[in-house]
Amino acid sequence: MLSLIGHPFSSYTWKAQIALHALELDYELAILDEDHPENGVFLARHGGPWGKFPLLNDDGTVIMESSSIIEWLDLHHAGSTRMIPQDPDEALRTRMFDRIFDNYVMTPMQAVVGEYLRGAEQPDAARIAESTERLRQSYGWLESWRATYAPPEAGVSLVECAAAPSLFYADWVDPIPEQCPLLREWRAHLLALPPVARCVEQARPYRSYFPPGAPDLD
Repeated sequence: MLSLIGHPFSSYTWKAQIALHALELDYELAILDEDHPENGVFLARHGGPWGKFPLLNDDGTVIMESSSIIEWLDLHHAGSTRMIPQDPDEALRTRMFDRIFDNYVMTPMQAVVGEYLRGAEQPDAARIAESTERLRQSYGWLESWRATYAPPEAGVSLVECAAAPSLFYADWVDPIPEQCPLLREWRAHLLALPPVARCVEQARPYRSYFPPGAPDLD
């Protein structure tokens, strides 16, 4: 039995869950909360130096980091759907865009959230402005890229696993502008994919946890 240690509202937990759903794998989501202290103990023991999640427990083999979890699933549990192309050049490009979404979309989004966690009453406006400007630069760059990107026939790859949660939450922090219609349309498409829609619905009860305040959309 596969077990994923994480939380339904966590963007990186989503990333791993999308792959699990797309591959139609049975798994248990071991939620990190006060009602399940044993999961926190497992995380402290196996979550690396910082106790980060998600973690995948595959019959005693524990894999850290969402990208590595998806690689593991692709190696050991892939069926007709592949998260990473078998062609080496395409595989490299897929991994590259996984890093782009994590580093250039997810990271500035989380930086804004972090400012609200540090000072909910008076978050640092300058730091928020800096991070949102970086997001806007990423939006513009991704709009041009989206015009050339051909999604996989199966609908989901490592790229979509990374893009869906990062764009979902980034749009909450700083809405994708009308000047990026392809990116706005793709975000809506991603959220409608069944593996992603399951994550959206599972996370819905936790929206009040979003530090800047969750908008009334999606």
